[in-house]
Amino acid sequence: MSTIHVDIVSAEGDIHHGEAAMVFAPAEMGEVGIAPRHAPLLTRLKAGTVRVKQPDGEELAFFVGGGILEVQPQLVTVLADTALRARDADEAAALDAKRRAEEKLASASGDIDLARAQAELAQAAALVAFLKKVKRGR
Repeated sequence: MSTIHVDIVSAEGDIHHGEAAMVFAPAEMGEVGIAPRHAPLLTRLKAGTVRVKQPDGEELAFFVGGGILEVQPQLVTVLADTALRARDADEAAALDAKRRAEEKLASASGDIDLARAQAELAQAAALVAFLKKVKRGR
């Protein structure tokens, strides 16, 4: 079976390095699927789930808060603003972050504050959705 190497990194550090049979990522225009020998691609990511299907069929899930996806025929690189493994995610903290973002949105006074609050809420909501999927077993 052909594989593609995957590197997921964020400002906090290296999140994942390994081989995959397929990678799925939340590109700005919709989810993309990347198989070995994929054509080169560079796109922005929105907050959501990056899924790495390993050669043995097991699927790993990672949350990314946005970033850049670079695809080469034998390498996928995810440069995430923030990223975490499913096992490292804290549901209570995610729900609290969503609540705080909703409060900021309600009290935003100006276009810049409003845009920041909307971005924070979108990221927090994506993290909560990610955790619900992981909890259900996807």
